[in-house]
Amino acid sequence: MPPPPPALSDQWISTFLDAIAAESDAARNTQLAYGRDLVDFCGWAAGKGHALATLDRAAVEAYLIFCDAQGLSKATRARRLSSIRQMFRFAFEEGWRADNPALRIAGPGKPHRLPQLLSETEVEALLTAARSHGRTADDRLRNTAMMELLYATGLRVTELVSLPQAAVRGDPRMILVKGKGGKERMVPLSAPAKTALAAWLVRLDADAESLRAAGKPVPKALFPAKSAAGHLTRQQFFVMLKSLAAQAGLDPARVTPHTLRHAFATHLLAHGADLMVIQTLLGHADVATTEIYTHVLDAHLKDLVLTHHPLARKGPLP
Repeated sequence: MPPPPPALSDQWISTFLDAIAAESDAARNTQLAYGRDLVDFCGWAAGKGHALATLDRAAVEAYLIFCDAQGLSKATRARRLSSIRQMFRFAFEEGWRADNPALRIAGPGKPHRLPQLLSETEVEALLTAARSHGRTADDRLRNTAMMELLYATGLRVTELVSLPQAAVRGDPRMILVKGKGGKERMVPLSAPAKTALAAWLVRLDADAESLRAAGKPVPKALFPAKSAAGHLTRQQFFVMLKSLAAQAGLDPARVTPHTLRHAFATHLLAHGADLMVIQTLLGHADVATTEIYTHVLDAHLKDLVLTHHPLARKGPLP
């Protein structure tokens, strides 16, 4: 006989999260997202008197209606349904339930929005601003290295801040990156990125000598910081980038770490790079995810024609 289901919803969630961490090697951020969604759902279910072992499809649908009434976006509601569906699939496989009550619920779907696009001129303004952004010379060297590296490689921000120094030692032409789900890929370094990294490593090596002389541990992270992980956090980088955007004369709302990832892909595509190559560099499992950049480029080119073509007219032709 299968084991009985856990008595508490917290045990359902923790057991499920442990399983996806072990079996699917889910990224830490993915586990946290699942956890937040499921805590909210389980809290709602408990308030309505529903037990996870017996609640039905109607209860899940009622929760989604509740989320809609709360003003949550389609994307958030779709993600929450996905989290619920995954947990109940796990419960079914474990024998805790005889069915998956969320299996046949279509959900709201995700809105198809094109990513924000930064022009090459705007990215250059950001890179230029990075060279003078920061309270100290060390801050400016670090900020320059991070920005050049991010734009040269299209890394996710988590991949960027968690890079070890060993990944860029020895003046490599390419670096090994560990991405989502522990998957590894190689990404090339541009000449400006290599120059910025070399200058930053000189600073790190000088700091390392001082730390060794004082009998203190030497950090292994490429961008060390006083955090639990030993490196700059995603939040710290996000705050720095917003400040940098303002210094560059750009609207901070338009500039995020992912915007630079989009710029990396779109600019490569505009200069003739193959879509499959971009897929590999970005670490996308499915080329369909990468194809959105063709739509971004099409929209951008259309805008250029409408606003800059000599035959463009604001009014009707004579």
